[in-house]
Amino acid sequence: MRSGLIDPDVLKDLFQPFGPIVVRTMFGGQGIMRDGLMFALVHDGVVYLKSDAEADAAFTAENCPPFVMTTRAGKEMGLNYRRMPEACYDDEASVRQWAGLAWSAALRAAARRPVPRPSRGGKPKASRAR
Repeated sequence: MRSGLIDPDVLKDLFQPFGPIVVRTMFGGQGIMRDGLMFALVHDGVVYLKSDAEADAAFTAENCPPFVMTTRAGKEMGLNYRRMPEACYDDEASVRQWAGLAWSAALRAAARRPVPRPSRGGKPKASRAR
């Protein structure tokens, strides 16, 4: 397993109190999904949970710093994820609480995304024989 990744079975066990998850390797880390929606990620062996303006205060109160990545150009870029509280590693109730908070943030973010427009065109036109 590559450095900085967490065994998917360990993540499934960790989030078991919250519900079934799927772990996908992506961008040098891992995405943690429920019902096709990403609500957590792993980067350098650290679990981060989805956050937004509504959830940030709870993460700040627990001293959970935001996820910041460095681009190839060397620029720092913040994403709406916060470090998972340490209590989640020992306490099922904490996992349910914090994963639920992240799930709610992910649902709000998904609701704000524009609905994809259907493509124009449809079936290709048949060519005419001349």
